[in-house]
Amino acid sequence: MPRRHAAAGKPLRVALVAIPDAAISTLAGIYDVINGVALMGLAVPGSGPPFRIEIVGETRGPLRLASGLPIDVQRDIDDLDACDIVIVPSVLLKPGGWERGRYPRLVDWLQRMYTGGARICSACSGVFLIAETGMLDGHEATVHFSYAEAFSRLYPAVKVNPERVLVVSGPHEELVSSGASTTWHDMVLYLTAHHAGTTVAQEIARLFALQWHQDGLKPYIVFAGRRDHGDSEIASAQDWLDHHFSVATPVEAMIQHSSLAERTFKRRFTLATGLSPIAYVQRLRIEDAKRRLERTDVPVDEIGWRVGYEDAAFFRRLFKRTTGLAPGAYRKRFRIPDFARQ
Repeated sequence: MPRRHAAAGKPLRVALVAIPDAAISTLAGIYDVINGVALMGLAVPGSGPPFRIEIVGETRGPLRLASGLPIDVQRDIDDLDACDIVIVPSVLLKPGGWERGRYPRLVDWLQRMYTGGARICSACSGVFLIAETGMLDGHEATVHFSYAEAFSRLYPAVKVNPERVLVVSGPHEELVSSGASTTWHDMVLYLTAHHAGTTVAQEIARLFALQWHQDGLKPYIVFAGRRDHGDSEIASAQDWLDHHFSVATPVEAMIQHSSLAERTFKRRFTLATGLSPIAYVQRLRIEDAKRRLERTDVPVDEIGWRVGYEDAAFFRRLFKRTTGLAPGAYRKRFRIPDFARQ
């Protein structure tokens, strides 16, 4: 069913879902920005505020969230038969990960809202709850990159893209997911632009000083090689490589330190880690280069040489391909400003 746009005098009904696992920063932030037109007194030509948002949950009243801070659930889901947009904010996953089956009423309600034509949205790890409904099966989604593997194990029918900021999928673009942490900014700005117009979205972005994550999430992802593969020979090679990735021929040297033939080593290494030996080396080198760019004033070309690349141009191309940013732009993005340094 096609999703409607805001019309004069008829704001879209937005249900912001609150569960005990929810992060209050995301929930409150989404609430304020979605409500920004009304909150900031913006004038929308020919119309009133584009959205009317409510915090909904399994039980109306006070609810203590994951951080220990309380919020007020304004409406019981059983009293809400229809809405236009549902948003599940990010949730804090416990060490054991997401536990399926904890919120059967919410899962059923989400399915009813979806069937009734609501656009279903998630911020960061809120996608775990939505995936439990099955509505994402066969579609794409995104989630915080640190939760991507756990999400794929629980919901293998969903194609997850942790490097993407925002994924809009479904036959009518009715499934919206945002990636890591504050990419809920992008989701809210997208919803505002889509339903209320780009001018309103730009004004909201200015007032709240929000920025689109137009470079994607690659710059934020920290590489950590897989270690749960159970191959002790390859694990030993990884340990060696952690301290010797910058040598001139690291793959050959790593093989020499192993007890395996070259073809066998490369095959087992790729099977265990999911990366070829040279690709693994490149990821380690780029990760070290990122730390040097963040923490030192060493020139870019010298950093490339220190991590193992004599060809400065090749290092710069590889860095941008891996992180999505040129080395200088990466340094500017992640360097601690001088005024904040001790």
